[in-house]
Amino acid sequence: MNGPIFVDGARPGDALKVEIVRMTPNRATGWTRAVLAGNVVDPEVVRTLPPRDKVTWSIDRQGGTVQLSDAPAGLENFVLPLEPMIGCFGVAPSLGQAFSTATSAENGGNMDYRGFGPGATIWFPVATEGALFFLGDCHAVQGDGEIVGTGVETSYEVEVRLIVEKARKLVWPRGETADDILSVGNARPLDQALQHATTDMFNWLTSDYGLSPVAASHLMGQVVRYDVGNVYDPAYTMVCRIAKKWLPTRKA
Repeated sequence: MNGPIFVDGARPGDALKVEIVRMTPNRATGWTRAVLAGNVVDPEVVRTLPPRDKVTWSIDRQGGTVQLSDAPAGLENFVLPLEPMIGCFGVAPSLGQAFSTATSAENGGNMDYRGFGPGATIWFPVATEGALFFLGDCHAVQGDGEIVGTGVETSYEVEVRLIVEKARKLVWPRGETADDILSVGNARPLDQALQHATTDMFNWLTSDYGLSPVAASHLMGQVVRYDVGNVYDPAYTMVCRIAKKWLPTRKA
């Protein structure tokens, strides 16, 4: 994208529903850093790490696989399935703020959550006229946390469907896959991101699904799963996820 997309009809207090329809790789290579990021290891280990060189990965678009172009010893047969995901997308932040898309907040941004791939649906809170939707930073594959500072960074043709849901006031991004619903918290430190995601899921269950605070707490306490998104860039991402099979019927 060369700039944000103005979405007709989107107003503050609405939600922008984003359906990820298709991600088609259009390049035969990608790249990562070669070594773990310094902030994900013990401080005394940082000075012992090798240089964080840029390395190339080969992408087999027909076979749907990814592997290192010049693999170090022990990884000669390390071949991964292609798992397309969007690292960075969202809408304009509230209060007329302008900050880098390298970070994330209530508006989305650089969340680097590996569940944001084809078939997923994400809702963002609209805070400004036209929402100003943006998207980029696509990965061929990535482990949880983006702990080398990158996924396998590459280029995609991305098809998304944008739908304005009027008067659906959200605080944090929410998502849905074939099997799960999820709430996203973006903040630093990591425990604050977890608190945001957990609170949003609690509010979702007690509003849209009609559960009492006690019922929502019982449900969450036993079936919640937490996924780690970005733990490299300025704000960290935590995802609070519940399988749909545990949910009651939604309120009309």
